[in-house]
Amino acid sequence: MIRGRPLRTVLALVLAAGVVASATWLVFFSPVLGVREIIIVGNLTVPRERIEEAAGVPYEHPLATVDLQSVEEKVGSIRQIESASAARQWPGTLRIEVVERTPVAVVLAGGKAALMDRDGVVTEVRDAAPPTLPVLVVDRPSSADPATRAALQVIADLPGDIARLVEEVRATTAEGVSLVFGDGRVVVWGGTDRPEEKARILATLLERKAKTYDVSSPEVVTVR
Repeated sequence: MIRGRPLRTVLALVLAAGVVASATWLVFFSPVLGVREIIIVGNLTVPRERIEEAAGVPYEHPLATVDLQSVEEKVGSIRQIESASAARQWPGTLRIEVVERTPVAVVLAGGKAALMDRDGVVTEVRDAAPPTLPVLVVDRPSSADPATRAALQVIADLPGDIARLVEEVRATTAEGVSLVFGDGRVVVWGGTDRPEEKARILATLLERKAKTYDVSSPEVVTVR
């Protein structure tokens, strides 16, 4: 009986090793727990086929070895995507959740309309500008231009009731943003500071008929 114990111990270890090896093969190398489904959430304008192609994960690829960070980086490289997150859902689902960039303004150039989000990223180029987006007028429209970034920030901060009136946004500098309404009225907004206070003051000033409303310095507003 004493001699049999070491043998039983060895057999148990061999069996345990076999189980571990089988489990390792099943999880990391076998298509049994491979990708059977790719779920994409949050895409409204970007086709799922484009996102799936960018992710580059073939079906039946072992789910455990999918490089989630790589998937997020590849999907995030799509111009219309602001961010992406990937996760495993066992036994065989890869879930990719995306946040699309939202255009807030249009830049007109060369007979085309470039849709730009609040970070200055051009998400799309169209033949005509959407009527719901204001036209951005700056000297050097780009995500690296301070005037561009300030104007886009102002647009993004505007409350809906004021944003609906804006037809054009002009910025000579980061502190020189102005809004032009569809009826020709001009709002001198200034910089990106204190947007809620400026909007609240402007809402009151708009009750008075004028051509220009200056809220760049909320302490001293002018109406002309």
